[in-house]
Amino acid sequence: MITRSAKALAGVAAAAVAVGVAQLVAATFGPQADVRTAVGSAVIELTPGPVKEWAIQLFGTADKLVLTVLVLMVIAGIAAIAGVAESARRPVGSALIVAAGALGCAAVLSRAGTTVLDLVPTVIGAACGVAVLRLLISERFRDDDEPAEGVDRGRRRSLVTLGFLAGGALGGVAGVVLTRLTSSVSGDRQAFVVPRVAVPAKPIPASVQPEGVALPSFITSNSDFYRIDTALAVPQLSREDWQLRIHGLVDREITYRFPDLDRFEVVETVVTLTCVSNPVGGDLISNATWTGYRVADLLAEAGVRPDADMVLSMSVDGWTAGTPVEALTAADALLAVGMNGEPLPVVHGYPARLVVPGLYGYVSATKWVTDLELTRFDRAEAYWTRLGWSARGPIKTQSRIDVPRSGQDVPAGPVRFGGVAWAQKRGVRAVEVRIDDGEWRPATLGAAYSGDTWRLWSFDWDATESGLHTIAVRATDNTGYTQTSELADPVPDGATGWHTITFAVT
Repeated sequence: MITRSAKALAGVAAAAVAVGVAQLVAATFGPQADVRTAVGSAVIELTPGPVKEWAIQLFGTADKLVLTVLVLMVIAGIAAIAGVAESARRPVGSALIVAAGALGCAAVLSRAGTTVLDLVPTVIGAACGVAVLRLLISERFRDDDEPAEGVDRGRRRSLVTLGFLAGGALGGVAGVVLTRLTSSVSGDRQAFVVPRVAVPAKPIPASVQPEGVALPSFITSNSDFYRIDTALAVPQLSREDWQLRIHGLVDREITYRFPDLDRFEVVETVVTLTCVSNPVGGDLISNATWTGYRVADLLAEAGVRPDADMVLSMSVDGWTAGTPVEALTAADALLAVGMNGEPLPVVHGYPARLVVPGLYGYVSATKWVTDLELTRFDRAEAYWTRLGWSARGPIKTQSRIDVPRSGQDVPAGPVRFGGVAWAQKRGVRAVEVRIDDGEWRPATLGAAYSGDTWRLWSFDWDATESGLHTIAVRATDNTGYTQTSELADPVPDGATGWHTITFAVT
């Protein structure tokens, strides 16, 4: 008699083999056949918008790792149920594995660019999983016709089960590694030289960075630049395979290949990008120097029709963003190919992405962009707008305290606090700070670079009274608008409120 725990472990081992084999075989087909990523992406697609926002707020840039772990845990749980339900005469668990394989096939087919052939790894994996489950559950399971005297058949089954479990896990890891090695565009990126700039950005003066306080660098390094997107597996798109199709409400449809970009003027600009999921005081904001081509120049060759008011941009993995036409026909909207003097990092959109000042990323910052459809807001919806977010996402005037951190101890005496403020397209005119319930006092601003970038600030205070204190900050943009104290969640068009923290003077 096989115990329930042994059956459950057999189910998990069968699932491990199924996923591991599918992952390993998929390495010979390409990343589009990866059922693990396909299932995870389908989960992301089907998850309600508020739940996605909750995950981003809670886990930040670790949201994809958490999702992967959760998917594997769910698979293990279902597999354990399948193992318990399986018997020699009633293959209920095997039927569950087959059903899971069918769902995996559906997830694979739902991804952009997949074909029926990409189902082969999933089908093979499911078949192997069924075979392993049937073997481990069978009462006839043994190494020889009859076990030797004193040999514990249950113990032997447990050891073989663990062997299948380990083998499936190793196969899965090997498949992931092989897929990354065979599909990686790191070599293509290393061979790419950022084109020579014809219109450089103006020099950044040292005075943009306040002295005497540990604030973020005015230019964020590529490695520190925030990343929020829906790509569970980072798309690997080479320059040779890249193309940009412009169609819809245009005079003529155009498809650009990478060499076609050489005839356009290369522009360099410094732009701060902000995620709409950034909470009050959050760090989903970064500033970089971008190199690329004016989107307006590319659109001009296609000829934008007067009735078009939205550009629906699409990533190679099917993600979409809806951007007002006027934002992309402005001179500062770029098809970027370089970031801080280097080719775009793969996680930030290599080989090409959109950079549009003044708009939250969910309506503008399409990475791995391959398609621009000229359309109208009353005819099309993008990924996040279908989930309840605002169709247009202008960045709001906001500010943040970086020094001191919440709960930090501050030594008595003169101290210098600081942070950042932003109001892209408008620029920051002033920043004010309030300690406890005192009056608002002006902070000292670093030099203003442009309306498209954040502005760093500092504030000197004499910490004479020990104990707990609060500090709040607010910014005023160049239109004269002072950010509101009214607290609002990021949904549907960005958070509002004053960033306020508590610290202690010791």
